[in-house]
Amino acid sequence: MNRLKFIQLGFGPIGQQIVKYALERKSLQLDAVVDIDETKIGKDAGEVAQIGKIGVTIEGDLEEVLKKSDAEIVVISTLSGFKKIENQISLCVKYSKNVVSTCEELLYPWINDNSVADGLDKLAKEKGVSILGTGVNPGLLMDLLPSVLTAACKRVDRIVVKRYQDASKRRLPFQKKIGAGLDLETFKKLRDQKVIRHVGFAESINLIASGLGIKLDKTTETVEPVVADSEVSSDFITVQKGYAKGVHQTAKGFVGEKEVITLELKAFLGNEQTEDTVEIYGEPNIKSTIKGGVNGDIATAAVIINAMPQVASASAGLKTMLDISPVHYYS
Repeated sequence: MNRLKFIQLGFGPIGQQIVKYALERKSLQLDAVVDIDETKIGKDAGEVAQIGKIGVTIEGDLEEVLKKSDAEIVVISTLSGFKKIENQISLCVKYSKNVVSTCEELLYPWINDNSVADGLDKLAKEKGVSILGTGVNPGLLMDLLPSVLTAACKRVDRIVVKRYQDASKRRLPFQKKIGAGLDLETFKKLRDQKVIRHVGFAESINLIASGLGIKLDKTTETVEPVVADSEVSSDFITVQKGYAKGVHQTAKGFVGEKEVITLELKAFLGNEQTEDTVEIYGEPNIKSTIKGGVNGDIATAAVIINAMPQVASASAGLKTMLDISPVHYYS
C-alpha cells in the first residue's frame, strides 16, 4: 500500500489529535503542518502536540507549502463556518489537492451559500480533486448513521436521533461552545448571537433528507441552557448552582406540517445518561443505541483520518458523506 501523504492545516486541539492518530497509521504520511499562530510557527509539530519531535516544522504560509508539496490531500481543521474557510479550500483545490475538513457547515454547504458551493464543486471538477466536510457530528452519528440504517426499511415515516453526552469528558473548547459555566443572561445573549450552539444541525437534517429523497418545507432549531441544580465541575470549569452547565439543543425538519426528522443534543457537565440513539419509524421500526455514547474528541479525528482514502479516490467535486465510498477503519 502506498502511503497517503497529507498536509494538516490548523493545529489546535483537533488538528494536533489528527496528527497524533495519523502517525500511528502505516498508510499515512504527514508532509507539512500549517497554522497562523505565531507562537507555533517554526516549532516542531510533535513538540507542540506534546508527542516528541517528529521532524515536521510548523509553517505559516499555506500557499508556499502548497507550491512545494506533493501531498495528495489537505486536512483543514480551522473554522466551523463554510464561508469563512472558502478561501482556504479554494487555494488548496487550485493546487490540485483533495480536501477533507472538520468544518461543520461544509457537511452540506448548499444550504448556507448555494452559489459558493456550486463554484467550489466546479473548481474541484476542473482540477480533478474532491472536497468533503465530515467528523463525528456532523458527519457520522446524527446523519450518516441514521441514513445507513434506513437501508433495512421498506418505508420510512420519521427519523429521531438523540445524542446525550457528559461534556465534562470533552475538551475545553467544546465545553465553552456549549456555554458551560456561564450565567443564564450571558448564555442567552451568546445564544442569540449564535456563539453558544452546536454547529451542524441544519446540515445534518438536510443531508438525511437528501438521502431519503425528500424536500423539506421548513426547519426549526432551539437552543436552551441546562441549569445546574448544584455545583458541578470538569478538569477545566467549575459551574455554580443556577448557572448553565451545558446545552439542550433540538432541530426539526418538516414536510408540510409533518415532523419527519428530529435531532436532539443534550450535552452538559455531569450528564449520567450518555448514549447515541437512532429511532426510525416506518416498516420496520428500528431503534439502535450505543450505550455510553461515542467519545466525540476521539471520533472526530478518527473519522477524518478514516475518510482520507475515500476522499483521495472519490470522483471529482464537492461531496457529502453519502457520495463517497463507506468510511471505515484501516491501518
